[in-house]
Amino acid sequence: MKSITINGSQRESVGKKATKALRNAGQVPCVLYGGKEAVHFSAEEKSFKPLVFTPDVFTATIEINGTKYSAVLQDIQFHPVTDRILHVDFYQIFEDKELTMEIPVRLTGTAKGITLGGALRHNLRKLRVKALPANLPDFIEADVTRLEIGNKLYVTELKNDNYSLLHPDNTVVAQVRMSRNAAKAAAESTDDATAEA
Repeated sequence: MKSITINGSQRESVGKKATKALRNAGQVPCVLYGGKEAVHFSAEEKSFKPLVFTPDVFTATIEINGTKYSAVLQDIQFHPVTDRILHVDFYQIFEDKELTMEIPVRLTGTAKGITLGGALRHNLRKLRVKALPANLPDFIEADVTRLEIGNKLYVTELKNDNYSLLHPDNTVVAQVRMSRNAAKAAAESTDDATAEA
C-alpha cells in the first residue's frame, strides 16, 4: 500500500485559543490514537492534500520531532463553508496488529450483458477489509466479464487469503441490469408480436 510522509510538530497546548492560532497559521491540529497515549500534533494543511483529495487509500508516516509513527487516516473534519481542513484524527498501526480499512473496488473487463444492451451498475465502490498492514491492497479488482443481463457479482467472489471482507455474503458489488432502451425495445417487439397474432 502506498504511503505518504507528514511532518508534524508536537502541540504544547490543546485549548481553543491555541487551536485557532494554529489554523490561522495554516496548520491543522491532529491527534494520533492507538498507541499507549494519544499524541497531539499539528501539520501544514497542504501536506494532507495527497491523503484526502484522492480516491486511493494511503498509509501515513507521521514524523514528529524525529520520531516516526505509521498510521491511517481515521477521521477528518472540514469547515462547512470553506471546505478547509479543521481537524484530523489518525490511528497508529502496528505490523503485527490487524486493522480495518475501506479499500476502493476497481471493475475490470467488459460484461457480456453490456454488449447485449444491458447497463452495468457499480453498487459498492469501497469494501471494508480487515488485514495486517502488509497485506492491505491498494485496491480490490473485480472482474465483471462473465456478467450477463440480470447477473450480479457478489462480495464472496472477491475473497482473498490475505484479508477478510467485512460484508454479508449476499452483498452485491456490481450487476448488469437491462437498460431502459433495451427494456423499451423488448416491450415494443412483444407488442408487435401480439398485434400480429
